[in-house]
Amino acid sequence: MTTLIRRRMFSMARFVLLLVMVSVATFLLLELIPGDPVDGLLPEGATDEMRQQLIQLYGFDQSLVTRYVSWLGDLLHGDLGTSWQTRIPVATTIAERAPVSLELAVLAMAVALAVAIPVGIYSAYRPGGIIDRIATFIASATLATPAFVLAIVLVWVFGVQLGWLPIVGWVPFSEDPFQHLRAVILPVVSLAAGECVLFIRLLKGDMMATLQQDHVLSARARGLPTWRILVRHALRQSSFSLVTVSGVVIGRLIGGAVIVEMIFSIPGLGSLVVIAINNRDFITVQAIVLLSALIYLVLNSLVDLAYPLLDPRVRRATT
Repeated sequence: MTTLIRRRMFSMARFVLLLVMVSVATFLLLELIPGDPVDGLLPEGATDEMRQQLIQLYGFDQSLVTRYVSWLGDLLHGDLGTSWQTRIPVATTIAERAPVSLELAVLAMAVALAVAIPVGIYSAYRPGGIIDRIATFIASATLATPAFVLAIVLVWVFGVQLGWLPIVGWVPFSEDPFQHLRAVILPVVSLAAGECVLFIRLLKGDMMATLQQDHVLSARARGLPTWRILVRHALRQSSFSLVTVSGVVIGRLIGGAVIVEMIFSIPGLGSLVVIAINNRDFITVQAIVLLSALIYLVLNSLVDLAYPLLDPRVRRATT
């Protein structure tokens, strides 16, 4: 038990240290941007007096350390700052848009796993079979196609040519559940396709190695059903790489689906980043970068906690 407590304490200390490093890097983002941020806030024909007032208002006349401590204190109280362009609290804007990006990311992850797990299992069980060959062909084609290209193709086929699904726009679930479902299909498929290929390859490789291990061969010799061997004895042990990558992927989907959101005119965090960059609203960009990094850290910590649940040998090693 002492080893387990020590491992948990080390993980917590590492999480806090990384969180501090991320906060420093995020704060310095504003300092590393070329040019003076005050210039982007001043209207044309602004006087030196107006410039000095803005400098004092946003604290640019203070030292870097003082500004960081003040910013960190506000951050710990849930204050992400106020948008330079809209004068609306950044936390309010993110709270409105984050559920949209979160929904897309979760649905894309669910679709990718729902396809990848059965295909990966069967491809490992029957390597070289028809399912494996089809999956390999589709994987090769998908890996060679960027997500935004696939999104444009899906829009042209299912939106323009067939007219089955809407091309752009977002309908909240509370307004019209059916139209909401139609609106999310194309962006979710665009995001899920590439991740599905990655999951299939990871799971297939790990499953093929696991199926050659002694405990699986022993289960076959005892005459256990094939589905039980694949699901209960092989899948659980072969899920380490899949779980590890899934934690990274869902964080990337939440914070990085910029192009797909722009193509489908989806009001998520990705499109908000583009708008903020175009408007030189660096406070908003800073907050979104910090949120994305925090999501990565939290998900990676949850992945570490999930390892002992997947394999009892890891749990015994930590105790």
